[in-house]
Amino acid sequence: MKRNSIQLMLLAGIATFSITSCKKNLILTPNNQLSSAQVFSTAAGYTEAMAKVYGAYATTGNTGPAGSPDIQGVDEGTSDFWREFWNCEELTTDEAVITYTDPGVQDLHNMVWDANNQISQGLYYRSLYQITLCNNFLQQSTPAIVASHGITGADATNIANYALEARFLRAYQYWVLMDVFGNPPFATETFKIGSGIPPQTTRKALYAYIVGELKAIETLLPAPNKNLYGRVDQGAVWALLARIYLNAGIYTGTPDYTDAITYCNKLISSNAYGLIPNYQNLMLANNNLNTIPGGGSTSEFILTINYDGVKSNGYGGSQYMTFAEVGGSMPVTDFGISGGYAGMRTTSNLLNLFPANATTDGSQFPSNGNPDTRAEFWYPGQTTGIASLTTFADGIPSCKFRDVTSNGTPTSSESFTDMDLPLFRLPEIYLIYAEAEIRLNGSPDANSVNYVNLIRERAYNGNKAAADITSEQLTLQFILDERARELYWEGFRRTDLIRYGMFTGSNYLWPWKGGIAGGTSVADYRTLFPLPETDLAANPNLKQNTGY
Repeated sequence: MKRNSIQLMLLAGIATFSITSCKKNLILTPNNQLSSAQVFSTAAGYTEAMAKVYGAYATTGNTGPAGSPDIQGVDEGTSDFWREFWNCEELTTDEAVITYTDPGVQDLHNMVWDANNQISQGLYYRSLYQITLCNNFLQQSTPAIVASHGITGADATNIANYALEARFLRAYQYWVLMDVFGNPPFATETFKIGSGIPPQTTRKALYAYIVGELKAIETLLPAPNKNLYGRVDQGAVWALLARIYLNAGIYTGTPDYTDAITYCNKLISSNAYGLIPNYQNLMLANNNLNTIPGGGSTSEFILTINYDGVKSNGYGGSQYMTFAEVGGSMPVTDFGISGGYAGMRTTSNLLNLFPANATTDGSQFPSNGNPDTRAEFWYPGQTTGIASLTTFADGIPSCKFRDVTSNGTPTSSESFTDMDLPLFRLPEIYLIYAEAEIRLNGSPDANSVNYVNLIRERAYNGNKAAADITSEQLTLQFILDERARELYWEGFRRTDLIRYGMFTGSNYLWPWKGGIAGGTSVADYRTLFPLPETDLAANPNLKQNTGY
């Protein structure tokens, strides 16, 4: 990668971090500047380097006198992984619009992006950067190299375990590239920096690689929910495999619902996760402390990106989700922040999936009196219609992400958030199971109905009469709608609509789809984003995706 691509020599003068043994793995501020040779010379150095691999999900660069952004050519404030991933997954759909006029942002909801779009470029380079971090760690953590540093015993075992986690994180980032871009450049730890230009892979080949990697490490990682909070275990592997298998027909042309069900069953039958009682506590500042009654100290989160308002400052992640959703008459103190950015709202398509609101005056914030407590929306001063994408009053903002604690204790900062963001949580697995069962067998089984009703009963505060559905009601369309109700703004909608054949074309429209107020047909090639023009110029091995 050359020109404006990522800086591959990332461990030359990299800032190092610490992994802690407390319940919430905090991403600590850099404590020194070291060369790669120095980092990978002690057991502590390996731990610090592994913390950088994890930390790259929550931070955007090194800080301090010699600090620099992780990625060159992209504004550091917007180069956060979650922010760019969320923009591509949500702003392109019926679930989200935004007021921002930064380069490339409005092209997403209008669905007119091109190979120079700065948002998709940011996600592309961020993913490659994080893959490179993993590759570098794996290059330096072979048993022979570790032994050459005189590291043995428990320290060597820890490093071997870190390497397994790095392989998962690399597989996850390759899944992002496979899902969003289809045919990216490909390199593993065997590709030496400076030895040449990475080849391009195909979506089908990348699918096989990711699945193979996940299966190779599956039994070697800690059991579900047995690693430190925020670190990879078998549950995360099973969750990613279930997600990938559900979408196998899109990625390879051959569906694999049987394996999707298999990995859902592995995770569910582990009994390592459950639903917390209150949906509205999922996205709060102390969500790392959510508990399941009688189920121990952890919740439905299978893997998270961890944030700390003092130690992981940035303008992405949960900071972006909280600050950008607040504006107009929304009370900033109820969100635990110093002030909102008046950005994100949703369209009437999402709102219409919920029961009619009992009130729209905000007096019952955050649920507005809706019998479905997942309907966390703010109505006062807003209109459901969207005459202008860049006017905050047009559209209804969400109240789902709030940097306040469930018990009223202060958070660490009003400028940056303590809230963690889940990459996987149990309800997604329930919904994958139900969808795969129907697609495979033509109808839901008893488990499918039970899992969906568990989700809905939590949403309706245990009111089974209002929440429960029958097997006849549990259709594929119902599952798509239930995924929107349960998982909205969590980075799923684009992928879901593509799987249902509703993202492009004209059989499903939403406000401003295709840049038309009432929505219009969009060409099918937009199910993939283009490879960045900068990388095409730098790497002659790359061929652009069709249509761009």
